[in-house]
Amino acid sequence: MSQFDSIRPYQDSEVKSTLKRLINDPEFTSTLIKFRFPRARGAFLALTSFALRQVLKFKVRNVNKVYDFQVMVERYMAHMVKTTTSQLSSSGLDHLDLSKPHLFISNHRDIALDPAFVNYILHNNGQDTVQIAIGDNLLTKPWVADMMRLNRSFIVKRSASAKREKLANLKELSAYIQHTLNETGDHIWIAQREGRAKDGLDITNSALISMLALNKPKEQSFAEYISQLNIVPVSISYEFDPCDLAKANELVEQNEHGEYQKQEHEDIYSISRGIVGQKGQVHVHFAEPLSGEYESAKEVAEALDKAIIGNYQLMPTNWIALGDAIPEGIPANELANAKRYFEAKSRDVSAEVRSQLYAMYANPIKARQQLSE
Repeated sequence: MSQFDSIRPYQDSEVKSTLKRLINDPEFTSTLIKFRFPRARGAFLALTSFALRQVLKFKVRNVNKVYDFQVMVERYMAHMVKTTTSQLSSSGLDHLDLSKPHLFISNHRDIALDPAFVNYILHNNGQDTVQIAIGDNLLTKPWVADMMRLNRSFIVKRSASAKREKLANLKELSAYIQHTLNETGDHIWIAQREGRAKDGLDITNSALISMLALNKPKEQSFAEYISQLNIVPVSISYEFDPCDLAKANELVEQNEHGEYQKQEHEDIYSISRGIVGQKGQVHVHFAEPLSGEYESAKEVAEALDKAIIGNYQLMPTNWIALGDAIPEGIPANELANAKRYFEAKSRDVSAEVRSQLYAMYANPIKARQQLSE
């Protein structure tokens, strides 16, 4: 049994059995149907579930490897990009030696799409896809875990409460990441912090860097170990966030009541909303790998913040939300579209939610301005 069996992605030998388990899971098929037909019940749900299972069996009949599954997913990803974005662009890849495995650390705005866009861009540039770090808090259903691990996701165990167990999980994760980079030779994607930046402020949690360093040999310097990880800061910019109102409502509730109670499986619905919602322009920038004589996790986190915030592509929505002088060169029609977007979004919400909505879009500019001070 492998040292990392409890957290690693599924392997080729596990693909067929996992797909069979998924297709025969009534909750999996009914969930897919309810995304399209929310009120599906009784005989209609049973009939459509049966039909869906037959369709799925046909679609995956030739899926024997993880690569086959990802090729199938790529077709749906291409359709999503075509129908929900006005433009997907990238920059910085030409500065990377992708023959070496890299640890991509990005800002975190969307649960599923952040790594999906990184994967899609790498794939379209002739590169292998990344292994994706995903928190076990998202794996509320067995079928969700199966889907994620089929798509090369590995599990970050966050549910432990005892300190000893937490430390053991962190050490396992640190060892797995180093093993994957050095032995397997795969790229890895991980978010700069747990949870999405709902307020639009992309700040790296230095605890992430401390976790990465848990597997550092005693005789090796901290700076050398960090350098060998080939950490690439990644900035993912969305013109429109399909989950923006939900995020604004959550932040307002936290401010007013001190906490926010998530609904059951709320993250799964956020994933769905992010996938199907309109995103406008999306840009992904890959910075050069971190290099420096870093002496602490805090210094590495600050370097990540500087690169991620500094390379975030500011959108018309950011400038309209800020409300200050708008720089020249932004097309007037894009600014007008951004203004209409906010007018439509804030039409039926409270003043507090409206203020929070504008703030989350304005914050990337404010963060950039603070960098230059």
